[in-house]
Amino acid sequence: MKLFVGLGNPGAKYERNRHNVGFMAVDRIAADHGFGAFRRRFKGLVAEGTIAGERVLILKPDTYMNESGQAVGEAARFLKISEADIVVLYDEIDLAPGKLKVKTGGGNAGHNGLRSISAHLGNDYVRVRIGVGHPGQKELVAHYVLHDFSAADRDWLDPLLEAISKSAGRLAKGDQARFLSEVARATSADETSKAAAPSPSDVPDAASELKRPTSKRHPSGERMSKRQSALAENLQKWLKGRDPNRS
Repeated sequence: MKLFVGLGNPGAKYERNRHNVGFMAVDRIAADHGFGAFRRRFKGLVAEGTIAGERVLILKPDTYMNESGQAVGEAARFLKISEADIVVLYDEIDLAPGKLKVKTGGGNAGHNGLRSISAHLGNDYVRVRIGVGHPGQKELVAHYVLHDFSAADRDWLDPLLEAISKSAGRLAKGDQARFLSEVARATSADETSKAAAPSPSDVPDAASELKRPTSKRHPSGERMSKRQSALAENLQKWLKGRDPNRS
């Protein structure tokens, strides 16, 4: 069995905080992959399901971020899940918004949720680092991560959560490299499509273009009009040459 852990703080007050992006990610995975309803267990909320043929338990600790390790440690010991089969998804201020990295083990970079998990469990679990950006000054970090995502953040957050969910099978199989490449491809494709699609205001209305004074028309439109006039004039000359009586 695999254990997917999303980090965050419980309660509606924190629901849309940057610090809760781990909760958001596992919620999306559970919904998209048909997991059962969340229920209380292991000092948190858990849901069970299958992803890519692998049994997966999703856990959202209900102990607040700083004590996340209590729930994770209890679940791992009871179910006898090894550190290598535990995947923790959390917010990373040292990554730009929308960027994603995966690593096994390593330092906790001051993240209290990871510090607690390492204290209760060990350090060799898989970490999915979801970039939320940095406020620029160390003293602003606590307020920043405990503040809701902005409306503009939705442009990258929703596609990223969707991509993470769609590629969750790679995480369940332990294929971290392919998981990262699939998420990167999906999110870059979304950005490209948005950039390529013109907004309605960028598309000229054909009727308006015809009514527009000649002096204000686009140069390409003027050239087309001149070519059409020249063709009509040459056709008239050719017809008149064939029929001298034609006026």
